[in-house]
Amino acid sequence: MKTLQKILFVLLPFIIIAAGITHTGCNIYKFQDINVPDTIRVVKVNYIENRASYVNPQLSPQLTDKLRQKIVSQTRLKQTAGDNADWEISCEIRDYSFSTAGVANNQSATNRINVSVHVILNNIKGGETKEYDVSRNFDFSANQSLQQAEASLLTEMIRGLTDDIFNRLFSDW
Repeated sequence: MKTLQKILFVLLPFIIIAAGITHTGCNIYKFQDINVPDTIRVVKVNYIENRASYVNPQLSPQLTDKLRQKIVSQTRLKQTAGDNADWEISCEIRDYSFSTAGVANNQSATNRINVSVHVILNNIKGGETKEYDVSRNFDFSANQSLQQAEASLLTEMIRGLTDDIFNRLFSDW
């Protein structure tokens, strides 16, 4: 009997966690802290416009594609390019700038790329609009040229900005 009690004692926390993960609540779809109202089924993600004074030509198309992929793979939402969306997501890159992040021996040692994206979520069914600003900094060695830094940081930029935009969109419903 003691062996059975030990087994239950060890397994009980896992059973409780599993029950909590599989419980979806009332009228809310949840997946890893992602909340989407039941009434939302179709999303339209518009092309992310680049309105920054300096334009990295690879950033907008890759960020748009990655955000679309993430929404489809991590939510139950279906995408559309038409006018039948429940949600419409529009974004624009408003800042893409460079600065010095660290100095050593009176010289720049680390530089930084700053990227800011303005996000607009139009809940067509709910008749409300939410706006967010997402910013990220990406440091690189001052020994690299800007083109070298952009090439080496692009994957990290896309991943980080996509995660931040996704988390802002799906974290407060």
